[in-house]
Formats: sequence, structure tokens, C-alpha cells
Amino acid sequence: MNNMDNQKKNIDEQYRIFDFRDFGDERGKLYVIEGEGMDIPFDIKRVFYMYDSDSTVIRGQHANRETEFVLINVSGTSKVRIDNGTESRIILLDRPGIGLYLSSMLWKDMYDFSANSVLLVLASRHYDPNEYIRNYDDYLRILNHQSQGAAKNE
Repeated sequence: MNNMDNQKKNIDEQYRIFDFRDFGDERGKLYVIEGEGMDIPFDIKRVFYMYDSDSTVIRGQHANRETEFVLINVSGTSKVRIDNGTESRIILLDRPGIGLYLSSMLWKDMYDFSANSVLLVLASRHYDPNEYIRNYDDYLRILNHQSQGAAKNE
């Protein structure tokens, strides 16, 4: 989904909650997550995780021009606030068997981490600092500029 398409969609079309397959048994839990369109809607180019944060820390605080993400709290809990410039949602990640898909051009804040939280992030692109928008006012200006450009093309 390109970022021009995002401007025409409501926020509920810009994220999804995935329930991953549980292959656990009496020996313990086992979740399987496969890329390339199986469980994740993109080829996974980067994996990182956040831990040792606490309930007062806010991570993220940015949007990405092109990168899509899936966030999975593999341990503990956290909240994710997403914002598309006109609407916002708060999603609680409280089970290791769920993932939160985020399309590009969504502002994201991760916060309210439990003491044992480990937030795993799968990304569709390699790290590129130039595709990050780290100032919310700049983000709104970019969205406004894109929507004006799309209106001219209609």
C-alpha cells in the first residue's frame, strides 16, 4: 500500500491484528510466524526488539514513509497508539500470539511497557534514517501536501 493510498483510507484500513498459529502442547507454547505473504504481508528485511523500558517510556514517536511493520509483544504487555493525521487508535499488545500490522505513513507511539515487556518488530525495509518523519507537525504537513497533490490529480 503506498502512502498516497493511505490518505484516502480511514485508520481502520491502515492496521490489522493478526492471530498467529499456536502449535503448543503439554511441553509449552510454540507460535510460528512465516514471511513472504504467509503470516506477514511483506518480505521481512529487518528485525529488532525493545526491552528494559518501563511504563513511563514512550518509544517510536515517528512515521515511516515506506516501511511497513508488524509488532509482537513476545513477553509482557505494551500499548501502541497509531495516528493517521485525522484519526487515532490505541491497541493493547498483551499476548505473544498476536501481531499488529502497521502500513506506511502511520504515526506510532509505543508506551506503557510492563516490567517484562519484549516488543519484537518485523519491518519491510532495511533501516534508512531518511525515510523517518520524527516531528509530528512535519508529518501533518507532509500528509496535507500529499492529499493536495492527490486532489489535483483527480
